[in-house]
Amino acid sequence: MKNRVRFLIVLALVAVLAVAAVGSVMAQTKFSAYVSGIQVANLETSPATVTLAAYNSDGTKNGSDIVDTIPGSGSKTYFPLSNVSQGFSGSVIISSDKNVAAISNILSSDYSAGGSYVGRSSGATQVQMPLLNKNNSGFTTWYSVQNASTDPATVNVEYSDGTSAGPVTIQPGAASVFYQDNETHNSAVFSGIVTSDKPIVAAGIQESSDIIFSYTGFTGGAASPVFPLINANNSGYVTGLQIQNTGDQATDVEVTYTATVGTNCTETQTIPARGSNTFALAAFANGQNSDCAAGARFVGSAKVTGNSTGQLLVGIGNQLLPGTNGEAYVSFDADAATSTVVMPLIMDRNSGYFTGFNIQNVGDSRTTVTCEFTNTDYTVSGTIDPRAALNAIQNNEIADGYVGSGRCTASDSNAKIVAVVNQLGSAAGADQFLVYEGVNVE
Repeated sequence: MKNRVRFLIVLALVAVLAVAAVGSVMAQTKFSAYVSGIQVANLETSPATVTLAAYNSDGTKNGSDIVDTIPGSGSKTYFPLSNVSQGFSGSVIISSDKNVAAISNILSSDYSAGGSYVGRSSGATQVQMPLLNKNNSGFTTWYSVQNASTDPATVNVEYSDGTSAGPVTIQPGAASVFYQDNETHNSAVFSGIVTSDKPIVAAGIQESSDIIFSYTGFTGGAASPVFPLINANNSGYVTGLQIQNTGDQATDVEVTYTATVGTNCTETQTIPARGSNTFALAAFANGQNSDCAAGARFVGSAKVTGNSTGQLLVGIGNQLLPGTNGEAYVSFDADAATSTVVMPLIMDRNSGYFTGFNIQNVGDSRTTVTCEFTNTDYTVSGTIDPRAALNAIQNNEIADGYVGSGRCTASDSNAKIVAVVNQLGSAAGADQFLVYEGVNVE
């Protein structure tokens, strides 16, 4: 059976003619045009044959399929997408005869802003979107829902501010976009639960006039989600956690922040049923709902350590340098973590971009983690205490122009680790900060 990875909001818009071709479609967004790239990593040691198929919003194929071979434990970049027509706005399905993982980077067409998200290998009949906005300090969201089945899907959305959207019918393989600017909302910040009679996947874009965040919608929750990277007052960077309660009862949620730099602390808030609350921002700014030191520098990780009614939770970590750049990543279920994490895209001075990553130990015992990378002898290794994280930055560490993938493995096969990867560009005055989650493998 082929492994299939689905991508949403793959907008391959090239040059002025492409912008004109989709002007009416993109009128609800902050940027006039977008361009996407996909990085696919082969998780096995033998070569993988992969196929990239693009779909229009009506379910018809766009262009010819890309068929390619990726070496064992290797990766390839598809940028721009060569198999789609100019002005394409739709979705992509990647099929492979081996297990693969993939991410998509979505950029404004002038490369002034960008975001990154991870493709899903399967869908669900309910998808959670923890953080949505309408005119929230200049930020508004839009998200795309893709039909992961072979039959038409009927999709409805329930928002935490009491509003709703749908029904919308989506053809197999196709995607439909929901623009919050076109919807009536009672709050500037809210969450959403997307339901369908067929399996679906989703991805969301948060954007202002100069910053793009993106994340993959959740197809399940955890009682104690973890967040590998938290910044506060760190060279101007701050992190906001938006935690969504997917259950039918309110719950008191305690988040414990474990410091690499700074001091450990906790924050507690009550999240209503099917609602969401913002954590970390006010806690580190002024100590609200917490014992965190107001205004102090903090770099570390976080975990939900209290959940009074045991509801399933999901969360988004937004990292922001106000007025300059920002990006989002999704929380992890520690119980689903493994001793190995694959990072499909690692860079060093690649057209001005480099990566840095945080590996968090979400198990109960200390473990040593070693990271290896394709086509280089460069390695990263460190011993990580429970709840703590290992940080590494690749700028000037591997080779000028390096593009590859990484695999981090704990010395204890029973260990549980997770990762987030930051991609950062060097252009001044542009949002060149993109983040994605590492992929856990057995």
